[in-house]
Amino acid sequence: MSNKANERATEQKRVDEVIHEINQKAQELYAKSKGIKESVIELRKTFWDDVTVNIDEPDDIIETEASIKQQAELLTQKESAHGKLDQQLKILIRLKDSPYFGRIDFIEEGLSEKEAIYIGVASLMDRNDEDFLVYDWRAPISSLYYDFPPGKASYETVDSKIHGEIKLKRQFIIRQGKLKGMFDTGLTIGDQLLQNALGNTASTTMKSIVATIQQEQNKIIRNEKSDLLVVQGVAGSGKTSAALQRIAYLLYRYRKELNKDNVVMFSPNPLFSSYITNVLPELGEENVRQTTFLNYLRDRAVGNVEIESPFEQMEYVLTAKGNPDYEIRIENMNYKSSVEFKNHIDDYLLNLIQEGVHFKNITFQGRILISKEEIYEYFYSFDAEISIPNRVERVAKWLLHELRKHQKEEIYNDWVMEQAELLDKEDYLKAYYEEQKVDEDINLEEEILRKEIVKRVFSPIKKQVKRFQFVNVLATYYRLFTEWNGNKPIQWEKIANFTAKNITKRFLPWEDAAPYVYFQGKLIGDYSDRSVRHLFIDEAQDYSAFQFAYIRELFPHTRMTLLGDINQAIYANTSKENPLIPDTMVRKHERITLTKSYRSTRQIVEFTKYFAPGGEMIEPFNRDGDLPKLIIQEDQNLNDLLLANLEELRNKGNETIAIITKTLQESETIHERLREKTDIYLIDEETYTFQKGLLVLPVYLAKGIEFDGVIIPDASAKCYSEESDRTLFYTACTRAMHDLVMISDGEACKFIQETPSDTFEVINE
Repeated sequence: MSNKANERATEQKRVDEVIHEINQKAQELYAKSKGIKESVIELRKTFWDDVTVNIDEPDDIIETEASIKQQAELLTQKESAHGKLDQQLKILIRLKDSPYFGRIDFIEEGLSEKEAIYIGVASLMDRNDEDFLVYDWRAPISSLYYDFPPGKASYETVDSKIHGEIKLKRQFIIRQGKLKGMFDTGLTIGDQLLQNALGNTASTTMKSIVATIQQEQNKIIRNEKSDLLVVQGVAGSGKTSAALQRIAYLLYRYRKELNKDNVVMFSPNPLFSSYITNVLPELGEENVRQTTFLNYLRDRAVGNVEIESPFEQMEYVLTAKGNPDYEIRIENMNYKSSVEFKNHIDDYLLNLIQEGVHFKNITFQGRILISKEEIYEYFYSFDAEISIPNRVERVAKWLLHELRKHQKEEIYNDWVMEQAELLDKEDYLKAYYEEQKVDEDINLEEEILRKEIVKRVFSPIKKQVKRFQFVNVLATYYRLFTEWNGNKPIQWEKIANFTAKNITKRFLPWEDAAPYVYFQGKLIGDYSDRSVRHLFIDEAQDYSAFQFAYIRELFPHTRMTLLGDINQAIYANTSKENPLIPDTMVRKHERITLTKSYRSTRQIVEFTKYFAPGGEMIEPFNRDGDLPKLIIQEDQNLNDLLLANLEELRNKGNETIAIITKTLQESETIHERLREKTDIYLIDEETYTFQKGLLVLPVYLAKGIEFDGVIIPDASAKCYSEESDRTLFYTACTRAMHDLVMISDGEACKFIQETPSDTFEVINE
């Protein structure tokens, strides 16, 4: 047997031993878990049997509460212990299939013996909990695997820096406990592993790639010093994967101080949120708080307003040319997306210190209890030095005090006992016993009941006051565009009229959403969520300067990681003051650039890099495939062309194929044409789950997602005619992992014409 075969046999033997250890541990944990589960079930059944219930005397009530609390704490402890065991079992099950993916032999400086360090998705100790059989990929020592080739190396612990030498660096492919591949390597992690992983078909959910993390991605993952980490990564460079693994690393590294509720991620759309939902659980962590910036704003906005989505805005920009309001809408987008408009709002807020805040009447049963004029007068009776939000709080306290007076006055009105007829017996008894124990006295019982009824009726009014709903935020924002005479830009009159018309309809275009919610916060208070320690923003290039200024105010002390690609800045309002360009950043930051693309074949990357908008170097990973195809449509019907190419892509093994259009209108048209002839799924902004098969979707919803094959049904000069279309076309092309097909009815778009003719194949149909 050769030396290599001996080594492979030795490694397989170790895999078998580790899996045996995993099975033993799993059996022990299962037995413990089963025992605790049974005790939890029993405790729930007998909960009240072990509680002393006596409420005859005050002392007895205290004793009863203590008994209930003690029993509840015992139940909580057992449920928590069961949850932890269940989590440990899940980790063992995950390790059983593939216990580890890497090995390094390391000799620490000053020592003579080398240590074989095996690295996997989670740590595993031997049965005596003395030695590591597998190290978690996030452990300090595991960074050696990602950062150094064989030779001199070092890693940082919490206390110091450890120096030494790597004697061996080895990668494994282990499936169902069997060693399928074994490679000794230098610095680059896993050309073989990457080829294996990237050659597979697209998945409906993003997979963790800890086995193939590259050195530059590891810098992102383990960065602990930067308050602001900006990652500019070309399409397919693994920036989102690195960000999710960064979250997993931070939760592991700071597990005593950080939990899932301290981390928030802004995703570009609900479909993408679904796409990445499995990554953290695969790494043994719970999913963090995840939302879109649109939902974040909609959740905060008051005034019963409808907020346009960024996708609706994009669809308008792409399809509404010729609309009477189109030019002013573009002006509105440009101005409302700028920091200049934020300064404009701030000037208006200074004016509101003296006058101009609108309020609402406090009404009850169609009557005005406290008029908006009274509230206005009280609000402006405060010293100008007191901030507007502080004044609003003081007004709320005053209103609650006034409401209590009205509440007392209402107790003896006729409507109260009419309302009493609607109450059932339990409400009577509750009202009676909640107040105090008294001898049966009809008059006293009626008074108690009246108080309870009035209290209930006034309760929602008080809640509205506590939420500051007496401030008419929308009307005050409306005044900015109709009455205020502060400094104004050249196009202000048209912008103001356009905005006022929308506010009258209670409609906020996407470019108005962040300014409105920002203004609202300055008016009634918008306290930052201090529990958020880390904020991750994916597709950061699609945020406007105003939106980032607002986010910085919302999270002033939060560490941020921004990920994006200036080549894919598809929204019209994000071309200037882009946050991925260092000169525009206010806070001290670190910038990491990822130039290597792993998603697409070398041929697709070599084609798309010629019309990439950012002009940055893009380096393809060396995975070969077919040249992109440009089909010049002459006589053949588009439907037939699409179906023929779809069949060809399927025959090549592509499972998930996307027809990517410029607009949703085009997607809907193609879906309507093809749905009778093949299974095809339309993706729109309401789509929350990603599935395999044939999909049709607009390019702005495809961001961050990859497909086996991509068909662009209209790559003509008529469709992609403007320079502003460059990012859209680039984004559409770079979604393809293995195959890219472009169809043009007539002359191809200028972006294709910019590429050398040998980077794509032309077919005339």
